[in-house]
Amino acid sequence: MNSNSNGLPPRRQAPAKSGASGSNNSKGKPPKKKKRVRTFAKFVLSLLVIAIIVGGGYLYWVYNQVADTGIDKPVPPGMSAKTKPITMLLLGTDNRPETGTYLSDVVMVAAMNPDTKTATIVSLPRDTRIELEGYKANKLNSYYPKFKAQEKTSGKNAEDQMKEMMGKYFDVDINYTTVLNFQAFRDAVDAVGGVDVTVDKNMCYRDTADNTDINLVAGDQHLDGKQALDFVRYRKSNCDPKTDESNDFDRNKRQNQVLNSMLDQMKSLGGVTKISKVIGAIDDNMTTDVESEQMKNFIATYWNISKSDVHYTPVTGDWRSPYVYVNETELDNAKQALQDTLSGKVTATPAAE
Repeated sequence: MNSNSNGLPPRRQAPAKSGASGSNNSKGKPPKKKKRVRTFAKFVLSLLVIAIIVGGGYLYWVYNQVADTGIDKPVPPGMSAKTKPITMLLLGTDNRPETGTYLSDVVMVAAMNPDTKTATIVSLPRDTRIELEGYKANKLNSYYPKFKAQEKTSGKNAEDQMKEMMGKYFDVDINYTTVLNFQAFRDAVDAVGGVDVTVDKNMCYRDTADNTDINLVAGDQHLDGKQALDFVRYRKSNCDPKTDESNDFDRNKRQNQVLNSMLDQMKSLGGVTKISKVIGAIDDNMTTDVESEQMKNFIATYWNISKSDVHYTPVTGDWRSPYVYVNETELDNAKQALQDTLSGKVTATPAAE
């Protein structure tokens, strides 16, 4: 019998590697913008999801610390994550002191089922053209800042408006919203002492408008938080001489490199302290409507979920300036994947003997 004082279930042995994989269908050149919004946030959001539902033994140690990141109000009756499938909207924004903006670089919806111990995470391109009844057609990443600007007049907070809109878009009820920013990424990397990665090419890009100064050399590198953000943000060069451009597939691979390096760091000597610092870093740069007690419910329910049971489902599309027109078949499959997870049709990977 397990004797965990906080009610955590005994851990099961999970497969060593995840079977999840992403894909990319980027076409054409990226749009030109003075202030580039990068795809850094997929990493931060993945880290948050891992911290909540994937972690492992380390999360037992920081059980109450994670709970402190929630809001101080009771969980509504019948809404405990221990017994009810839960959905969460995850937003990564470019909000920094240098920009003051709230463009949502990454928009993801996660569905989690406590009975099957499975999760599905669906992501959309930031430039997705949204055509939805009741909303003016626009780029996906423009809605959150618009809702932020309207908060005083609309009487609704922006997070609730995003939750309502994306729930309608995906045909699911979304229970919670969590928003993170650039600083969360930098602080999280610094909290684990930096990351070891292989920089795939020389990278140089400068923009005085938002104080961007990317200058990395190809090869094996140990990067701090600022450099790691540069590494995953890099898209093209404006330096002399210019360095080679990157596409979405390149950036996705870099994000995975940084994420895997961080996880390795947290598993190393002193990892318990490091993951505590990471959670603190995220908390300082995070807005969420998840209740503190619900945070505990998430950990008690999902702390030993296998990585292979967290299914990433990116929706891709075609770039036709200034929008990405999503692949409708992929969108329908993503909607179905969320529904199947919530209904219990997605089953967990059998535990290793």
